[in-house]
Amino acid sequence: MHFLFFLFFLVVEDLYKSREPVPEMKAIYFMTPTAKSVDAFIDDFKIKPKYKGAYVYFTDYCPDELFNNMKLYCGKHIRICKEINIWFMPQEAQVFTCDNPGAFQSIYSPHSQDKKKTLETLADQLVSLCATLDEYPGVRYKNMENAKILAELVDNKLAKHYELDDSTKKKGKTQAQLLIVERGFDPVSPILHELTYQAMAYDLIDIQNDIYRYKSKDGSEKQAFLNEDDMLWVRLRHKHIAEITINNLAQMMKKMPAFPSNTCVFNFRDKLCKFSSDVEGVKVKDPMRTLLPVLLNPYGIYDKIRAVLLYIFSLNGTTDENLSKLIQHVKIEDEREFILNWKELGVPIITTPINFSRKPTRRDRSQGETYNLSRWTPVIKDVMEDAVENKLDTRDWPHQSENPAAWNGSGAVSARQKHKTSSQDERRTGSRLIVFVIGGITHSEMRCAYEVTHAVKSCEVIIGSSHILTPNSLLDDIKALSKHPMEFFTIDERSNA
Repeated sequence: MHFLFFLFFLVVEDLYKSREPVPEMKAIYFMTPTAKSVDAFIDDFKIKPKYKGAYVYFTDYCPDELFNNMKLYCGKHIRICKEINIWFMPQEAQVFTCDNPGAFQSIYSPHSQDKKKTLETLADQLVSLCATLDEYPGVRYKNMENAKILAELVDNKLAKHYELDDSTKKKGKTQAQLLIVERGFDPVSPILHELTYQAMAYDLIDIQNDIYRYKSKDGSEKQAFLNEDDMLWVRLRHKHIAEITINNLAQMMKKMPAFPSNTCVFNFRDKLCKFSSDVEGVKVKDPMRTLLPVLLNPYGIYDKIRAVLLYIFSLNGTTDENLSKLIQHVKIEDEREFILNWKELGVPIITTPINFSRKPTRRDRSQGETYNLSRWTPVIKDVMEDAVENKLDTRDWPHQSENPAAWNGSGAVSARQKHKTSSQDERRTGSRLIVFVIGGITHSEMRCAYEVTHAVKSCEVIIGSSHILTPNSLLDDIKALSKHPMEFFTIDERSNA
């Protein structure tokens, strides 16, 4: 974040781009506290001031070194300098991101040169989120390497942040928990095709930055913003396609004529919904029988790769010989990285009797399913429910730091709570569960935060990640893990040419 606003006139400029001086006006600087941002700010005033004065707002704590440089070179031009805790993107009411899709490569690529720096930045952003929520949570993590590192960083930075707080009394732990997990803990959810409306839409059509662009009947290009301001979208996004009425679809189609209806998904896509259970809800005993029809039909290459991956995930890995045969069927002999690189996330792809690992047990939801092709529930929902009920195994979920009292999200409330009747108010003043997934979250996982919050009522669940992913974007990221930094540089240079 590095933007420039002018007082009295709504003009927004990019701090890093060349700008004409406006010496008769004051400017508001809104930027992250990085050396690059501060250097750009100093350049605006060091020799000949571009503006009459500066009101500076940092998205997070500004290190002393950067602050002192600003004071040294342009202190007399600064009218206000404040640090505000908004170094994250509120995506939805209960969803946030760090707006950093590149974190996936930085953390999981074996050729990464900035993994430590990326984890440090994510930790700072999580501290910013907690400070905005006025929470000092206990921190737990899934017992995986990167999750452990990030948990330690966050906990240390939270302690430092609240030591530097302006309040006279040092803040203690609040009745909140922060859980940190990694993308590899559930590889199925981002690959499986789901039949709830939001997840289906982002899987099937091109939606960029939550904007759907389409052509109207007269040929003009139009766009629809799929966000919290669109009440129809908010009402429909978490519904199963079978729940959406003809009237709902008619409203959506009237508003966005080219938007997909329920008739566009039931050809190949139902194959990607059946790797856990068949239409009768019985666990699939021979996943190969589900996979073969997909491989023998002329579906797209990404769809076939997803089917192969779901087959491998269902078995918790396969033999090298079997994988070679599958790759030949899909005809990706020269692009095996789509499959093999999942190992960088800790997902078993090639297994032997020696390194075979059992799949974790899941909650029994057989009695709660409504639709035949909706047999998969993201693993994160199990985690959320277990956390709220204080059932997480400490061997799998160690504490980096604990709450002041035993956590019980289903009933515990903060000491700040006052008596209110509204369930919405109860969530806001009750306990909070914050879940952060390293490496991206899916729309189906986002939905789980709302479902658990609605079921529990006394605990608000918030979920976030470095970014929100789609099945195809994740596959591209997985394949790219094999690239060296210079290859990324070459691609970026070519795309900007």
